[in-house]
Amino acid sequence: MLQKLLIFISSIRWQDFIDIAFNSYVLFRLYALFRGTDAFRVLMGIAFLWILQRLAVSMGLILTSWMMEGIIAVAALIVIVVFRNEIRSVFRARNIWAILWGLPRKPTKTPVEIITESVFDLAKRRIGALIVLPGKEDLEEFVQQGIPWDGRASTEMIESIFWPNNPVHDGAAILDGNRVVEVGVILPLSHRKDLPSAYGTRHRAAAGLAETTDAMVIVVSEERGTVTIARGFDVLTLDGKKQLVKALREHLGIRENQSQFLKKRKLELRIAALVSLLIVSGVWFSISRGLDAIKVFDIPVEYANQKPGMDLLNTSATSVRLYLQGSRALLKSIRPEQIRVKMDLDKAVAGTNTFAITNNNLSIPPGLSLKEVRPMVVDVNLDTRIQKTFPIQVDWVGKLPSDLLLVRAKTEPSKVELSGPKTILNGMRTLYTTSVPLNNIKGSGKMDAKLVIPSAFLPVLILKRVETGFKDTVEVEYEVDKRK
Repeated sequence: MLQKLLIFISSIRWQDFIDIAFNSYVLFRLYALFRGTDAFRVLMGIAFLWILQRLAVSMGLILTSWMMEGIIAVAALIVIVVFRNEIRSVFRARNIWAILWGLPRKPTKTPVEIITESVFDLAKRRIGALIVLPGKEDLEEFVQQGIPWDGRASTEMIESIFWPNNPVHDGAAILDGNRVVEVGVILPLSHRKDLPSAYGTRHRAAAGLAETTDAMVIVVSEERGTVTIARGFDVLTLDGKKQLVKALREHLGIRENQSQFLKKRKLELRIAALVSLLIVSGVWFSISRGLDAIKVFDIPVEYANQKPGMDLLNTSATSVRLYLQGSRALLKSIRPEQIRVKMDLDKAVAGTNTFAITNNNLSIPPGLSLKEVRPMVVDVNLDTRIQKTFPIQVDWVGKLPSDLLLVRAKTEPSKVELSGPKTILNGMRTLYTTSVPLNNIKGSGKMDAKLVIPSAFLPVLILKRVETGFKDTVEVEYEVDKRK
């Protein structure tokens, strides 16, 4: 078991480590960005369906796996369409560095006490107000005609925004953290029939935004001097400041022991990073190591470490057929150039040598295993290299014209030295030139002719002119005379 584990670890490439690390980080970033959103919860459900689909495939449940695959495809489209606002708000509110690297930082504290004091002070003076505290969703699609403000929230600023002589006092003010980001905002009106008839435009606007987003809206009635909050489909009139403080803390996620909460958040992120690594490693293992397909490769055989003074005559196979087993995805990405069959001739001797093809002769990408090889053995014929000198003979063909007579012919050089296998060279006595036609000769002269070497032995024969060095052609000098 330990040996198999070591073999598995040694077969992992450095590219595999990068592959796993990159995808683990992407999964962790998605968790860090979308944690707590409805879109994330739906994605978790889709991931669970994918696990069930893979189990159905492994168990051979064809109809179930096909149905699950269709549901996952449709669910992915639904997530993009239904939760597009959440997805857009996550990416829009952050710069590229925060998306790729930054961890969720401690949010800017919303001044709960300032909002509470301002709201009840406005209610005491019978000054109408409409304050929006956004949740995690983007409000841009639902609000209109806002004026950018970007001022630090304070009691004086909030009261001055809704002062009756202020041109923007009839609209809503949007608070993000400790800043007023927009004033004079027009909110969508609710068309619910169950709202009290005493509710005016402000209350219906607060209910309309709360119904369509996760924002919390505070309304101050100028007729009755009451404070009302709208969140979701709930519209509640408050009795005092404590109720508003509690509602604000609940909406903003403010806890009494914030330092303890931050420690738990860091621990949660570490656990999420570890889980992301384990999930991606499991998926990578199932894809790259799953033995569910076989592919055939025809690979040429390489011969190496041939002894000096030995020549390779012939082999029983120039290529072998390998049946490799592995996952379909991995087999599709493999090219024949990535596979090698190498025979070591270091211990081979003169004559016929038989080599068995095993894993020691193969170099295959990690994640694949050898199922079968054909042929299983290769015969290699080797011979000792010698040098031998041969006379050169011109191969005359045809007939001279009837009035001519070949008096003399010689070659330059007259002999050559060949270096090659002993058994081949010992069976040769003379080296001939290519055919030289006699019927084309009109008189004495010279011509070049190539030496003829058997094609089967050409790769292992080395020609050497005895006098001047390497050359595979000779000069033929001939002399003719008139026939008497």
